[in-house]
Amino acid sequence: MLVFALHRLLQGVVVVFAIFTITFFLLRFAPGSPYATERSMPPHIEAYRRASLGLDKPLVEQYWLRLKAMAQGDMDLSDKYQGRYVADIIRDSFPVSLQIGVMALGVALLIGIPIGAYAALRPNSLDDYVPMTLAMLGICLPTFVLGPLLALGLALKLGMFSVSGWYDTWDLVLPSLTLGIVNAAVVARLMRVGMLDTLNQDFIRTARAKGVSERAVVWKHALKHACLPVLNFLGPATAGLIAGSFVVESVFQVPGLGQHFVSAVVNRDVSLTVGVVAFYGVFVVVFNFLVDILQVWINPRLSFENRS
Repeated sequence: MLVFALHRLLQGVVVVFAIFTITFFLLRFAPGSPYATERSMPPHIEAYRRASLGLDKPLVEQYWLRLKAMAQGDMDLSDKYQGRYVADIIRDSFPVSLQIGVMALGVALLIGIPIGAYAALRPNSLDDYVPMTLAMLGICLPTFVLGPLLALGLALKLGMFSVSGWYDTWDLVLPSLTLGIVNAAVVARLMRVGMLDTLNQDFIRTARAKGVSERAVVWKHALKHACLPVLNFLGPATAGLIAGSFVVESVFQVPGLGQHFVSAVVNRDVSLTVGVVAFYGVFVVVFNFLVDILQVWINPRLSFENRS
């Protein structure tokens, strides 16, 4: 287990380093500058601001300084938002995106796992075809289409939610439903595959041969192992729900980190863009690491398979 954990941790460090490097140089080689839209700024003021942010140094030196600062957890001032540190922007806006992601993950699991298990227990029947067809439609439905549809039905027609903005936790329900329903479709299909595979395993046949009831076979023996494909999906899914919520945040005008990220990319704010990407990269790596450890805890054979 220890060797497996160290191996995964080393892989995560390499991934974060690669993400940081690729993002930094892509932004630096892209045309424009953080001050391209500020035409009224005098040249000497722009030169002073560039010098204060280290933008007048050679590219390799800029990269090394930012990499060293990022490794120490010391994020620079934003290139665009004067006087604001990248860490402060992330600290203020990330909790909103985190709430949306956690609520959406709960929606995905609460809907997807029961539906997938129900369909797997009735294979090749109408009870299997209907939910899986709906799940396929859900996978194909983009969030920027589902979001306005939910807003039209639940907010404008029924008046259950506000259309946009963020005033309390209740206003996060619509964005969370938008993200959660799409991912619930994926979870349902993965759960069905995992349950069908588990029900055909030898230990399930042994339990049935011993006279164990079908309910006990499903709940006590099959369910835990059938969730392995879902657990494998949870790492990138959770990161995607939290980091990829910028579309939903834009649709519902939620002041999360996604809106700052989009603004940073448009305005060529290298400090904020690299900081957000690195932050999400660490978040993804840590969460995937925890999911891998949980998978090995459920099925210890995985650690030996990875070693071989």
